[in-house]
Amino acid sequence: MYKLVILIEKSVETAILDQLWPQFLRNAEQMPGLLRESTSRVDVHLYGSAEYQLQHELFFNSPEEARQAMASEAGRAAGRILQQLSGGQVVLFFADHREDDLENIRKRRPSFSSSE
Repeated sequence: MYKLVILIEKSVETAILDQLWPQFLRNAEQMPGLLRESTSRVDVHLYGSAEYQLQHELFFNSPEEARQAMASEAGRAAGRILQQLSGGQVVLFFADHREDDLENIRKRRPSFSSSE
């Protein structure tokens, strides 16, 4: 799976973000090839110099589908709204996404006895 990750910096005015975010979502959700999405509001910054208030992820089957989605009419409209609401205080990147559930992870862990 492949995803487009959007990080919106803490310096973006919350009122503008709250006002325009639904418009962004309406357009982003119309992008061809979109499989799923997730939004995370950052509530505690633990470490590092960059501070973000929101992380949004858009999932696709492949890098090609993600790029086509961004180039689509809906993708371009979403991009314009994203720039409008963030004033450029945003980070975008593509990521090769892999995940595993805990049950499967535990099956592959070596077992340790209490005597070791």
